[in-house]
Amino acid sequence: MLGFIIAAVAGFLTPHIEGPVAEPIVKALQGRIPVEASEKRLIAFMVAMLGAGVAAALLDSGTPFWMIVGGVLGYFATRIMAAGQKLIDARNSKR
Repeated sequence: MLGFIIAAVAGFLTPHIEGPVAEPIVKALQGRIPVEASEKRLIAFMVAMLGAGVAAALLDSGTPFWMIVGGVLGYFATRIMAAGQKLIDARNSKR
């Protein structure tokens, strides 16, 4: 369960680490491997999941399946919450 939570937090923090973490990696790779601008967020997600995996391994918590589910849910958390809020607002407006 702790691994799931760690991965969810890492997925949620992906947009925030895109600049300070992924940008230097993209600059280091630029001469050797072509990296498109749209792939910068993916690199940040990979770094975040790598960190979550290391933390989960050190804490001996979490299976790969739940780490993936947590990372994906964390990554899309703001969109999921907005969709849920939209459903709640629509349901309340019908009353």
